[in-house]
Amino acid sequence: MPDSRPNIILIMTDQQRFDTISALGFSHAATPNIDRLVREGVSFTNTHVTAASCAPSRASFFKGQYPHTTGIYKNADSWRHSWVEQLADSGYHCVNIGKMHTWPFETPLGFHERFVVENKDRYLEGRYFFDRWDMFLRAQGVTKQQREIYRERADYGERAGAFEWELPEHTHSDFFVGDLAAWWLDAKPRTEPLFLQIGFPGPHPPYDPVPRYARMFENTPVPILENSAEDFDGQPQALKELIRHNSEIDHDSVVWSENPAREQLERIRRYYHANVAMIDEKVGLIMNTLEANGYLDDAIVVFTSDHGDCLGDHGHIQKWTMYDAITRVPMIVWSPKRFEGGRSEPILCQQFDILPALFDAAGVSPPAYWETCSLLPALHGEQPEAPRRYVFCEQARDATLTGVEFMSMIRDTRWKLVHHLGNDDGQLYDLEADPDEQVNLWFRTEYAEKRHELLDELLAWRIQSAVSSRRS
Repeated sequence: MPDSRPNIILIMTDQQRFDTISALGFSHAATPNIDRLVREGVSFTNTHVTAASCAPSRASFFKGQYPHTTGIYKNADSWRHSWVEQLADSGYHCVNIGKMHTWPFETPLGFHERFVVENKDRYLEGRYFFDRWDMFLRAQGVTKQQREIYRERADYGERAGAFEWELPEHTHSDFFVGDLAAWWLDAKPRTEPLFLQIGFPGPHPPYDPVPRYARMFENTPVPILENSAEDFDGQPQALKELIRHNSEIDHDSVVWSENPAREQLERIRRYYHANVAMIDEKVGLIMNTLEANGYLDDAIVVFTSDHGDCLGDHGHIQKWTMYDAITRVPMIVWSPKRFEGGRSEPILCQQFDILPALFDAAGVSPPAYWETCSLLPALHGEQPEAPRRYVFCEQARDATLTGVEFMSMIRDTRWKLVHHLGNDDGQLYDLEADPDEQVNLWFRTEYAEKRHELLDELLAWRIQSAVSSRRS
């Protein structure tokens, strides 16, 4: 008897902010294909990741547990297992094309097939690891644009990681991943049910769109947060150290500045959005190819990202902070036959809360150890019995975040608190009065009660999480 379970397609970008999709209210974006997913799907507009950097966030999602439970706190922490193994054991054919950021990079993780593509500019770990894209570039006879090449430019220090992709556009990593996914779908005999994870390396820096997309955004006004002196002065010492660190070390080909020029900020934003538009083009290709091969007859497509990018907000570049520009990500679920589309769900949720709904559709029992809160009722337009009051995010000291041992965030629909372990300062924001997170209330005596209330909730969550983990 044929297996009638739905195909599950998970499209995950790297470092994509929430405010990058036109149909979600951001008209400066150019995302017609992702807009289709929004129009026909369910968009969870208050989704937050559990970690502020790549591997911890991805490991958390693919394990259904918070970083302090998985033990994966930073890039290059080993993770070799995930719930993909359970889908595979249940009969799904599981394929990864693109970025997953496991360590080791090529660990099976439950996939039957892996076509690994990792960061565009690898340096701290995996510098001499050659992925499928590296091999493709070698076969094309071209040299990859990366840090060693960019450093030779006279304007390297001014570009803040924004460079045009000067090689043939089909050699760009995001085009390569999208084209490879389409090729696999066309070339491989149809296998159902299919779990297909497609990991785009962009818009993670270097911010490197191909010329035609760079030109598309050449005169596009892009919103830039006007940072205030109060914001800078109120930041904890660890975040001030992070700005200094990023101005001295060129992570991912980004030479940052403590006082970037307006021209630099506009360029990186335009190139960033141009890269998102490139990915959108390939999302369209993937959807068309899925449809042409019959995979969309019954499918669930999830589009999301592992975290965002400050892009100069609050004086910061990239991730490693707990601002909404980092923790809040797009998450769109497209399945017209299963869920009424064209809806936005503002429910506060963690990104991994989508997992129980996917396992329900797959007919697989969710593991008891998951720390998720199912979004299945919300997908059906119903209120969950026990919706989340808070979401949480964590980040450990690593090679970039050097000024604090551990950061923990707790956030509800109005308040956000970030605890800096071992330091006497932290962050507290009233998101209703201060949605841009410019005014840190941590030391204000009139907010001491709220600070202690949220710290107590943070402690209670860690204790409950530890007890639940032990029981499982």
